[in-house]
Amino acid sequence: MTSAVTSERTAELRGFREVQRLAYECAEAVAAQLKPGVTEREAARMQRHWLHGRGVRDWFHLPFAWFGDRTAFAGFRIPLQFFPTDRRLEAGMPFILDMAPVHKGFTADIGYSGCLGPHPLHDRLLADLRAHRELILREVRERRSLREIYEDVDRLMVRQGYANWHRAYPFGVIAHKVGRVRQRRWSPTLFGFGTQSLKGLASDALHGHREGWSPLWSPYRFSDHPPRPGLWAVEPHLGFRGTGAKFEEILVVTDSKDPEQSAFWLDDDLPHVRRWAEEEAA
Repeated sequence: MTSAVTSERTAELRGFREVQRLAYECAEAVAAQLKPGVTEREAARMQRHWLHGRGVRDWFHLPFAWFGDRTAFAGFRIPLQFFPTDRRLEAGMPFILDMAPVHKGFTADIGYSGCLGPHPLHDRLLADLRAHRELILREVRERRSLREIYEDVDRLMVRQGYANWHRAYPFGVIAHKVGRVRQRRWSPTLFGFGTQSLKGLASDALHGHREGWSPLWSPYRFSDHPPRPGLWAVEPHLGFRGTGAKFEEILVVTDSKDPEQSAFWLDDDLPHVRRWAEEEAA
């Protein structure tokens, strides 16, 4: 790889890292303001306003917020149920903030799990997510098929005693590809998703169909192929009865022969990673 190509790749990853950190900064700022009585719609609006104030004008998808048993997608049957509701936050209630801003043409898609007060089960879920982050990275480096890795995540959840709630997402995805988005002055949304991002995903899906791969990481046959080089927003989502927790962050996959360079998490300085480091040090 030439120095010019290396420099370009480094600059591009820096752009994705910056918007991912911006999104997590937003999640922490909004989480710190949550209090009993706040609705999911209000929490989603808080995310939009915070990011708009930092220059975000486009989205892969608009912000979501889920409170209480909605963190475990209780009763979800149709996609419209993912959108924020008038459910009010209560003391001791878990929550998830999920946002996917596009900034300066770079995309992030993050998930932040928290709780309004002590909740031992929620703490356990967050701690047990660490093993999933490690498993996914290890098996992507081994070039296992996306479908196989998905199944191994499922098996790990079963051993831990949890239900798989990312299976409730459209197409049952645990991850999807993200990329650069052309900046426009006005960026409309369709069913909560940015039209420019949807065009990019559709283009990937068309090319992938021709070449035998998919931009969606699912348990289905169309994901039965090795990880495709690119950036993947990965979101394992654990649930136990009415409590759910997840993280979502970008995994970088390359065509390098060096295992450590063939796949790596875009950033290790994220809230859930810091939490695990603090727990390990305690």
